[in-house]
Amino acid sequence: MKNNHVTVSDYSMKFGDKTIIDRLSFDVQRGEIFGFLGSNGSGKTTTLRTLLGIYRPTSGTLLIDGETYQTGHKTRLGYLPEERGLYKKESVIDTMVYFGVLKGMKRSVATVWSHDYLARVGLADKHSTKLDKLSGGQQQKIQLGVTIMNDPELLILDEPTKGLDPVNRRLLMDMVDEQNKKGTTIMLVTHQMEEVERLCERVIMLKDGKRAAYGTTDSVRSTFGRDVIVVRHTGKLPAESPHYSLSKHSSHYAELLPTRDATPKQILAYLLKHDVDIQLFEVRKPSLDDVFIKIYGETPDEAKEPRRA
Repeated sequence: MKNNHVTVSDYSMKFGDKTIIDRLSFDVQRGEIFGFLGSNGSGKTTTLRTLLGIYRPTSGTLLIDGETYQTGHKTRLGYLPEERGLYKKESVIDTMVYFGVLKGMKRSVATVWSHDYLARVGLADKHSTKLDKLSGGQQQKIQLGVTIMNDPELLILDEPTKGLDPVNRRLLMDMVDEQNKKGTTIMLVTHQMEEVERLCERVIMLKDGKRAAYGTTDSVRSTFGRDVIVVRHTGKLPAESPHYSLSKHSSHYAELLPTRDATPKQILAYLLKHDVDIQLFEVRKPSLDDVFIKIYGETPDEAKEPRRA
């Protein structure tokens, strides 16, 4: 447990007669970026709220640095909930400085930090603007700034890039990566699987309050998915073959799932024999998107619909 920043052991949660979490155990190691994943209703938010002392567990233990979290805990913690909370009628700079002071920063330091941050995220000219005049994506940038401004040791981010376009999503995730390089441990809740594959060393996937997958991103992909052969081609691709089944197929693109004993060499030879003109033939490991669909039967985007647990 010495290297664990977060330890969850045999944790269960019931609301009335309904079991939300069922004997869940996992750990988050110090200094890693950990993907905390699942579809709606899987129990992610309930677990985070219990970890932070908002709920009390029905049974089990949830520890941060070996202790149950409560006000005044020794760990500097930053938490970005999915339900955002900013003072909408206050200016951007006043709000950021206010939160900085609450986190123990000197007002002058919080002011300089806030202006530097606003410049970095393209909002330098918005420092005196009331928050309710900003777009949802701009407010999201402010919320993240408030969350990271005291260099937390543990950062818990619930959908940090929600509502952002791809450019700003990459900007904020690069900033999260930088926080990690400073030594911050990060728990990342997101439905953007490409972010998880790029940043996370290990992941857990919850389903119906239970652990459905847990381990390194590579081990989860290998355990729950099969290699896929990607083909770009001209000519008619045989729909039936003793060597593969079609996973996806459009006029010039296909994803093939090899049968149990088929090799890529056999599949390539079969296609060439059937006069398929191949521009690309590539063996691809299953993605976390593939794993997500296999476990939950829905795409990560579908899992964003507003039903929380």
